[in-house]
Amino acid sequence: MLRNKELHDFLCEKNTGLTEQWYQALDKKQGGIYSSMNPNVIEKLKQQNAEFHDRFCSMFSKEYEEFLEDFQGWIVRTARDEDRLSTPTTAMLQDFFQTQKQYLQLIEEFASIQGERVSKEQLIAWSQGITATINDLLLEFTTQTAIAAEKRLNAQQELIVEMSAPIILLTKDTGLLPLVGEINTYRAQILFEKALEQSAGYRLERLFIDLSGVPIIDTMVAHQIFQLIDGLRLIGVKTALAGVSPDIAQTAIQLGINFGKIEVYSTLVQAMKLQNLEFIKN
Repeated sequence: MLRNKELHDFLCEKNTGLTEQWYQALDKKQGGIYSSMNPNVIEKLKQQNAEFHDRFCSMFSKEYEEFLEDFQGWIVRTARDEDRLSTPTTAMLQDFFQTQKQYLQLIEEFASIQGERVSKEQLIAWSQGITATINDLLLEFTTQTAIAAEKRLNAQQELIVEMSAPIILLTKDTGLLPLVGEINTYRAQILFEKALEQSAGYRLERLFIDLSGVPIIDTMVAHQIFQLIDGLRLIGVKTALAGVSPDIAQTAIQLGINFGKIEVYSTLVQAMKLQNLEFIKN
C-alpha cells in the first residue's frame, strides 16, 4: 500500500519550501505565465503551486479515488486561468515534470532518513506511485486546459460576430451583407443567423450578399447560404448574390452546387446598377 502516515507527514512538512525551490529552478524563458515579471502574476503562480503541494502529499493518507476527487477543483480552476491558457503546453509539461522530480528526490531523502525501515521494494513502489499519479494529474490537466481553450475560442468568435453588424442598410428596405475572408461552417452559421434576425428587424425587402471578399466556399457553407436565402424568402426578403468570383464559380461547378433561380451578379456594382434600373422601371 502507498498509504504511509510518516511519509505523508514528512512531505507535508516540506511543503513550505517546495514552492520557492520550484520557482527558483523554473526556466523563466519558457513563455506565458512562467516568464511574467508582474508581482501579482508571480504571486498567483506561487499560490497555485503551493495549493498543488498541499493536495499532493495527501496521496499517502487517502484512498486514490478520494485523492483524485479532491484534486479536481484545483485542476479545473488552474486550467481555466487566463495566464495559463496563454502559456505554451511544453512549459506546463516541464512544470509537472519538475514537480515530479522534487517528490522523487524527497522520498529518496525520506528513505535515507528511515534507513532499513524502508525496503528497496517499498521505495520503488512509492516512486512508481508518484510517477503514475503525476501522469494522471497531467492528463486531466491537459484535458481541462483543452476544454477551457476551446470555450475561450468559441467565446471570442461569438464576441467578434456579435460586435460586428453584418448587414449594411443601403436604403430603408434594401440591405447589404458583405462577407470577407475564409468562412467556415461555424462562422457561416452565426453570421447567417444574425443576418436573418437583422433582416427581420430592419424589415428589409431585398438583401444583397456580397461574396467578393470570400476566396472560396465549400458545400457546407453553400448549404448555409441556401438556408439563409430560404429563411429570408419566408419572411418576404428577396435575395441576390454578388461578387461571385471565377474561382467560386468553378468550385461550385466541381462540387455540383446549383444556385438555381437565385439572382447572381459578377460584381456588387453590376447588381446595384440593375437594381437601380428596376427601381426606375417601377
